[in-house]
Amino acid sequence: MLRIPEVAALRSSRGTVRIPPELDVPITPRVQQLIDTRAFRRLARISQLGLVQLVYPGAQHSRFEHSLDAEQFLVAALLHDVGHWPFCHPLEDIALPDLPSHEQFAERFLLGDEMATVLVDQWQLEPAAVAAMLAAASHRPAERILQSLLSGPIDVDKMDYLFRDSLHAGVPYGKNFDQARLIHSLCLDEHGVGVAISDKGKTAAEMMVFARYVMFSEVYWQHAVRAATAMLQRAFGIVYRALDLEALFQLTEQPFVEALLAAAGDGPARGLLEGIFGSRRQLYKRVAQFSLFQQPEVYRLLARQPYPWLVRCAENLAELASSQLGEEISPTELLFDAPPQKLEVEFQIDVHFVKEDRYRRLGAISPVVKTLANEQFDDYVKRVRIFAHPRLAPRLQRVADWSELVAAAVERTVGDGR
Repeated sequence: MLRIPEVAALRSSRGTVRIPPELDVPITPRVQQLIDTRAFRRLARISQLGLVQLVYPGAQHSRFEHSLDAEQFLVAALLHDVGHWPFCHPLEDIALPDLPSHEQFAERFLLGDEMATVLVDQWQLEPAAVAAMLAAASHRPAERILQSLLSGPIDVDKMDYLFRDSLHAGVPYGKNFDQARLIHSLCLDEHGVGVAISDKGKTAAEMMVFARYVMFSEVYWQHAVRAATAMLQRAFGIVYRALDLEALFQLTEQPFVEALLAAAGDGPARGLLEGIFGSRRQLYKRVAQFSLFQQPEVYRLLARQPYPWLVRCAENLAELASSQLGEEISPTELLFDAPPQKLEVEFQIDVHFVKEDRYRRLGAISPVVKTLANEQFDDYVKRVRIFAHPRLAPRLQRVADWSELVAAAVERTVGDGR
């Protein structure tokens, strides 16, 4: 391991770049060549948290900074975000036809001439092998273990983004877990094909699960963040078929927004986009909210429904609310925001009790993990919300029974689909 230049460089203060919070990341010549490629440099102009910065102004760190924290595993860790486009996760969540995953899009960059040349000439690595590791497509035991360190219950991505997002958002939630102890407790599982932790890392793992839970609850799914998210998703759903997605997803943030505005023209998507990105921000307001533990019947009607169905249901709701309000509500002035179909990864990992030489599931021995991770993490941190245009919100917030209106809209939508 010490013969790998990037590992050896950890012992030296030479050839480093400093990133928050006072971390020196070694930059060897071959790492420099990777981060100088066009595909990687674009990450400097794509924010890590996207729309979160509308609510947390300090959260303007880039995916470039996040990628610098992370022989083939080192490259995969460095390039794990290279396929992201601006506002990638919220747009992936709506699962529209013809949208590639960011892992699929990463392969385009990895196999492109510029980056592939660096990987072959400077690292002696096959670009396709790096792409397979990023896509978790390898079946060799050793590579599967490394894949789980890139994307698994405890991985370099989660350890960095929880801390870094918390740091830049100015909140404490993602910083309160012991990274060092967690890393030192890593070991192989009972069958030697995956990652586990020793019993000394149990508390650190519980704290990480809780940090993730609170970051989703208070930052990623904060209601104003989700208002902007619902507006962007609706606008993108209107215009995306008029766009060259291959070209769009290679853009950085500002050109990406400009391309969406150009495609919107004077249509209904323009008002949504200008409300988020215009000179005068005008986010939609929350007029109703439903959680699993407060209004389970309404929550279950809408959570994890296909996005096109959810749009039709919101349009039906707008018609019903128009009748109650005595004023026409356009189809894009009332939006649903609901947990997407794809679930967050559950936190399943084995704990090795060294003295007994026995493995047990963390969820089986930890009430914290059992509650927050195993029993549908999504249902505890995400809400079904109704957002309305600011001109309508004050009156719509006084609607007596949104549950009844939503049930009627769902019934009408189900009937429409027959």
